Amino acid sequence: MKKTKIYLGLSVLAVVGVVLIAADHIDAPGTTNTTADITDFYAFEPSEGSDNTVFVVDLQTNVMPDLAYGSFDENVLTEINIDTNNDLEEEFVIQAIPRDGKMYFFGPVAPSQTGLNGEVMVDFPLGSVDISATTAIVENTTDGVALFAGPRQDPFFFDFGQFNQVIGGMAPEGFKAADEAVDTFEGANTMSLVVEIPNSMLGETTGMNALGVPVYKTWVTTNIKQ
Repeated sequence: MKKTKIYLGLSVLAVVGVVLIAADHIDAPGTTNTTADITDFYAFEPSEGSDNTVFVVDLQTNVMPDLAYGSFDENVLTEINIDTNNDLEEEFVIQAIPRDGKMYFFGPVAPSQTGLNGEVMVDFPLGSVDISATTAIVENTTDGVALFAGPRQDPFFFDFGQFNQVIGGMAPEGFKAADEAVDTFEGANTMSLVVEIPNSMLGETTGMNALGVPVYKTWVTTNIKQ
């Protein structure tokens, strides 16, 4: 089996469930403002009763519309980890790595090793897509997979200025009402990876959410080449 060099894990963000979101907009200095910095991770059904799952990974933030769009780092491997037997270890990974203006996806496949470190599973191509710039490009494969890579508007609504005032003890009135709050991230973009994939490619899962609904336990990591 062909593989590339070891990729050392830098950042991780997890969700559990059919329609769940995790966000992390301030990361360690080694990843901030690079595409090793995970800002959001979403996993959901595209519609009720769908046989597909959508994974959305947002990387870095503050890619402002009036500036040049950020770019994906070719030394960073992004890995969506999927647990299907409820042991909190990944049975499958979906990997994404950029090369020369395209994003290449691999998997879903059992990883060569579990945990933070990994290798690109080049023998298991899922598909590729041109990295979008100002126009969104979606690639649909013959296996029913849809792929996207490029800038998208940051979905995070947060009054960061008021938050700092509150935690600094400078705002005894607390947080502002929704109609008075300022969306600090309005107009900002993230660099996004999107994979819509048939559940048949992920297999059955024994994981359950609080409502007793079967779910995949899933998390995303970013890894840098060593």
